[in-house]
Amino acid sequence: MTLAPSGRPATEAVLAALPELAPYARDAVLLHPERGEPDCERSSIGGPLLWPADEPWPVCSLPDETGGPGETGPDGGPAAPMVPVAQIFRRDVPGPWWPDGTDLLQILWCPNEHWDPPAHQADTAPVVELLWRRAADVTSRLGDPPAPTRYDEDGYLPRACTLTAEQVTDFPHREELPEELRPRLAELVRATGPEGGDVITRLAGWKLGGWPTWHLNHPGVFDCTDCGTPMTLLFTAASDPETGVVVGRYGDLRIFTCPADHRHGFQADLH
Repeated sequence: MTLAPSGRPATEAVLAALPELAPYARDAVLLHPERGEPDCERSSIGGPLLWPADEPWPVCSLPDETGGPGETGPDGGPAAPMVPVAQIFRRDVPGPWWPDGTDLLQILWCPNEHWDPPAHQADTAPVVELLWRRAADVTSRLGDPPAPTRYDEDGYLPRACTLTAEQVTDFPHREELPEELRPRLAELVRATGPEGGDVITRLAGWKLGGWPTWHLNHPGVFDCTDCGTPMTLLFTAASDPETGVVVGRYGDLRIFTCPADHRHGFQADLH
């Protein structure tokens, strides 16, 4: 099979070999980062955000791995400013994940690990902030955001990168499929990928949409705490040398959202 830039066979070839996978296909976009100097009008990893001048910059006041600082913490220190992780414009990455009336997704996180975060955040990971916007509503832009406060390694301070979007069709881990399909998918994986690799169901890296990879533990399901709807993967932040991001043990931080209503709370997961 001919492989795409992601190392993936064409969707048509995958479905020709295993047509029963078609109902489980999901749209996804791999976000290939490259070091650069994006401005606030471009999609980026770790670049400047198109942020309203009259909107407070988000901060994290939760105790971190050092026990502080925290706006109301025991040491009385200032809250930690969050840092830009990703900015994605709809024009660059169209897809089914965009809520009506929005064309800009912004993701930030606190650059410090938290051992006891809120239930919807991932343990021992940065606390995440997610915002949907309409870019045209930002008529007056913030200049320089507050500098981050980081106590240890710089793995949560993404280097500024431009993005190249690769539209793909994503397929689930075999354990998320009916049992009768699993051996056939396993055989297709062996036939198409490098030895010990899986280019069918493990589209790793920075990604919007699609399915999560499950190479360390068994697949899990997150239900929306507002309505009970099973959540779907919105965004994957990956550890990689280009952005300098390192989460967990060189893993991924994934954000799951409710497909019924984007205003419902999200769930972050460290893998």
